[in-house]
Amino acid sequence: MTSRSRQGLRALAAAGAIGAAAAVWGVGIERYLFTLRRAEFAILPAGAAPLRVLHISDVHMAPWQRRKQAWIASLASLRPDLIVNTGDNMGHVDGLRGVRAAFAGFRGTPGFFVHGSNDMHAPTPRNPLRYFLGPSRKRRAAPRLDVGAMENYFTEHLGWTNLNNAAGSIDLAGMRIAGFGVGDAHHDDDRLDLVPTMVASLHGNDEAPAALTVGVAHAPYRRVLDTFTDAGADAIFAGHTHGGQVRLPGFGALVANCDIPLKQSRGLSAWTRRGRTVPLNVSAGLGHSIYAPVRFACRPEATLLTLVARA
Repeated sequence: MTSRSRQGLRALAAAGAIGAAAAVWGVGIERYLFTLRRAEFAILPAGAAPLRVLHISDVHMAPWQRRKQAWIASLASLRPDLIVNTGDNMGHVDGLRGVRAAFAGFRGTPGFFVHGSNDMHAPTPRNPLRYFLGPSRKRRAAPRLDVGAMENYFTEHLGWTNLNNAAGSIDLAGMRIAGFGVGDAHHDDDRLDLVPTMVASLHGNDEAPAALTVGVAHAPYRRVLDTFTDAGADAIFAGHTHGGQVRLPGFGALVANCDIPLKQSRGLSAWTRRGRTVPLNVSAGLGHSIYAPVRFACRPEATLLTLVARA
């Protein structure tokens, strides 16, 4: 064997070892490293008291995921003022049992929620390489989930407000917080044509003007973000992207599974439309499909956003 051949074999062995180590980390370690991100931005009227918003997304719960359930349950100790849940809570036909265990401690904390496709259809095996060809497509043969039971739990037991192609408001710390949202744009369930009417309903009654109006969506497609910004949202919340789920250090997300710029597929950024700029928080989410149990350079996360008064 020549010296060049031996060098090639060593390089191949090293590459294999690095790949194996990355797989062990992503499958066996990082997907359990649940992380709370914190951020702050000034958006409330002058003199308003701070509001703490807990943003939860893409839990993809399976009933056996007790470590995830316990970590989410521990977030109740943060005592947030408002919860924003941007969908894909269920990841198994029996996922609601785990969702109940995770969210029970949030009963009585006001919240807004929308659905993702995995709240309505159970996950199915997919070739992960297909994500490089564009956003995934709906699989009509996927088993249906009992989304109605989950809605009932969120609204009747927890007291959250359903914003799936709907609007609503809550009174919080002496302020009226308004919200509007749409269904999952990834599967064309977003009724953007209804947004102007929804927003008009929030501001056309005898209630006090809203101190804050938030737009809530699962999938942050550009058409959704543009419509929300045009409609007057003061801040936008979304999920769906998993932050890329697998990221390259120094580069970032490889895919977003929608048309949002990759650099905005995770975390707090800003969305600009026709000269108007609003804060946008895209959660990288807490879970993954049971058929793709990996996260790499993208820890599962929830976000605690502290909203403070403008100067």
